[in-house]
Amino acid sequence: MGAGPDPARGAVPHHRRRRFDVRVVPHRRRSPFRLRDWRMRTKLATVLVIPSVAFLVLAGVQTRALVGQTTALGDFARQVGIGREITVLVHQLQQERDRAAGELSELRRSGAGADRDAAIIALKPLQSATDQALRELRRAAEPLADADASWRVAYSEVLEAYQQVVYIRAAIPPAVLGSDTILSNYHRAVDALLSLLAEPSPGENQPALSDAVLRYVQLARVKELSSRVRARLYEAARSGRYGVEDQVVLTDLRAQQLTALGAFRVAATTAQIRRYDEIAADPAFLAAARLEEQSLPTGAAPPAVLPAPQWWAASEQRQELLRQVEASVLDDAVRQADEVSAAQLRATLLVIGVIVAVLLVALLISVLVGRSIARSMRLLRGQALRIAQVELPDALDRLRTVTGGVPTIEVPPAVVRSLDEIGELAEAFVAVHRSAVGVAVEQATTRRNVNAMFVNLARRSQVLVERQLELLDDLEREESDPDQLENLFKLDHLAARMRRNDDSLLVLAGTESTRRWNRPVGFGAVLLAASAEIEQYQRVRHEAVADLHIVGHAVGELVHVLAELLENATSFSRPDTVVVVTACADGAGAVVEITDEGLGMSPSALAEANAVLATPPAADVATVERMGLFVVSHLAARLGVEVRLRAGATAGLVARIRLPGDLLAPSVPTEADASPARMLTSAVAAVAWAGAPAPDEMPVAGRRPEAVAPRQARPVPVRAEDVLAPAGGSTVPAGGGWWSRQGPAPAPARETSPTPPAVPVTGGTNARGLPVRVPMAQLSAVTRSARPEQPAVRHDPDPEAVGGMLSRLYSGVRRAEAEDTTEIFMPPGGVRTEGGDR
Repeated sequence: MGAGPDPARGAVPHHRRRRFDVRVVPHRRRSPFRLRDWRMRTKLATVLVIPSVAFLVLAGVQTRALVGQTTALGDFARQVGIGREITVLVHQLQQERDRAAGELSELRRSGAGADRDAAIIALKPLQSATDQALRELRRAAEPLADADASWRVAYSEVLEAYQQVVYIRAAIPPAVLGSDTILSNYHRAVDALLSLLAEPSPGENQPALSDAVLRYVQLARVKELSSRVRARLYEAARSGRYGVEDQVVLTDLRAQQLTALGAFRVAATTAQIRRYDEIAADPAFLAAARLEEQSLPTGAAPPAVLPAPQWWAASEQRQELLRQVEASVLDDAVRQADEVSAAQLRATLLVIGVIVAVLLVALLISVLVGRSIARSMRLLRGQALRIAQVELPDALDRLRTVTGGVPTIEVPPAVVRSLDEIGELAEAFVAVHRSAVGVAVEQATTRRNVNAMFVNLARRSQVLVERQLELLDDLEREESDPDQLENLFKLDHLAARMRRNDDSLLVLAGTESTRRWNRPVGFGAVLLAASAEIEQYQRVRHEAVADLHIVGHAVGELVHVLAELLENATSFSRPDTVVVVTACADGAGAVVEITDEGLGMSPSALAEANAVLATPPAADVATVERMGLFVVSHLAARLGVEVRLRAGATAGLVARIRLPGDLLAPSVPTEADASPARMLTSAVAAVAWAGAPAPDEMPVAGRRPEAVAPRQARPVPVRAEDVLAPAGGSTVPAGGGWWSRQGPAPAPARETSPTPPAVPVTGGTNARGLPVRVPMAQLSAVTRSARPEQPAVRHDPDPEAVGGMLSRLYSGVRRAEAEDTTEIFMPPGGVRTEGGDR
């Protein structure tokens, strides 16, 4: 589709009359079963609602509760499992405590002659076994470091109580402390262990597990109370008598034992009660019970003191039987806790599996919907980026660089062909692209017309300025009044500046200047030409200018750049200061610095100006306000020259111009860089018109002029073409000189100056008897050709040059018609003709 009017645009009013509808005409019917045809709201609802509902219904309600229960039951099972190590440590502490009670009683009974080493030897194995049991408990408790806070507190109390037991062991052999003081530390450690054993809690929803914990805890208390009874009776047996409070304590311990045993029987299962009854009927258990009955008081008879070895052996067997029942009950609790924890884990995994399955289905649907949206958006984004970064810039470049008619720019169709909102957006974007191309075509046409007007105006202005300069040259030659001549010089410089403004206007229009040079020019001549383009050229000082040469095709534009910078330097500095120009070689290129002592610029304005110089802006209204900066930036970019501004050392600015190596040329012969034919206005021209007669002494037809003395020429203002012209007053060939758009032309063969005939050609006499002049009869004999012979190859004439030539021809014809004399004036050598040549 092209950039012209859209054929379908005629249907828009019909749609607008019905309702506001920006959709394109459907290419096919929308199907509710086709995924890519769903509306955007439907796709978004599908992507968002299904996973959200599945997550809220299943994951939110079940997962968190089940995972929490599973974690709690897992911790409970590990805490119950560590009960094995706890009961082992309790059993070893009970053995050490009961034996220590007997040894303390023996040491006090023996007094100073007691065998303390025997007590140490008897307790040492029991203490080692207790320490080993504690190490096993520490190792088993390491995985529970992240358990609930109450369990960690109970475990820390166990370690603290056991540390007190370790400290009190050293007080047993000296027997300096009381038995109750020493044994109380053991009681505290055992109580802490029993509290840790009862710490596991499965929660309110698991009463069976709570009963399992209660059973082995109550049985452990039964065993602990039995161990304390054994310690009291063993202590009395070693000392040979009962203490004052022993019977009271024994009675209380037996009562607590019976209470704990009753609680165990209430909570225990039938199999556990049967196992306890079996060990209670064991002969060893019965033997210990009979010995304990002997220690009970009967009537008025005092309780019997049991034999120490017999009682220790019997009670140790009973404690071992209770240990076996305790281990079996604890194993039942551990197994039950593991089963419940495993069942909870399976239920949790099952629920999580269902949730994951639902989420996967929802995710699959979401992926399909999202993939459809993402693919459409990706294609639309790719097309948008391709249009923004490739197609539209290319179209603008084509429109900017076109020389003939405006071409037709093809706009590709939309890449998204779906009928949802994204497809409509793609079609709308294509419509926007088509409109943008159409606007760009219109702007390109307008811009080309404006540029053409600028170029025509600039060319016309250039022709007029050149004619003005020629007229000023004639006036300067004929003027003898110094004051009037100075005014003419000022007018000459203003005209030269007007010509530079015309060149700037051509740069603004994007057209190259017609001024060309066909061979390298010395950089000193380039600087002089740039200085000649400004009004205050007297203030420019050339210092340390290296012997450099500029290639011919870049001379005109480089002169323009330097002239703009020099004019800026002289315009914004005091009239009593000078502008210093230095040039030096820098590697393969060269560096030129223009330093002034003017007002300078603020840092922000300096940065903005350097940004404009680095990146030439587009032409706009602000360009006219700072045309010099705009022209310098564009010409520098065209030449590949780097121009930067910086603050001076004390005041003013320093413009630094870096010339690349491809703008420099090798040295040329000396005659190519000879001094210019015209000097600056501060100097006096040294060229005389050899043999040129005065205006009032011009020859009359039929009479040979008399010899007159030559006179000295007056100073004339210098211009760029005068500075860059070759020595000897020779003109540059038209095919490749300062004014030509074309490249260098072959050098013409030297011609000898023609000698005018001795007798002028006349057309008879008039009524007064004077000879009648024959116009143009001897023009070829008295003047040189303004241009050399052109080669055989024909070139299209330049419209501006033809216009200037016709204008000068018309001016000459009018001047000839206005003359009322019939004399033929012979132009002296070196004087400009009306064609502009010397």
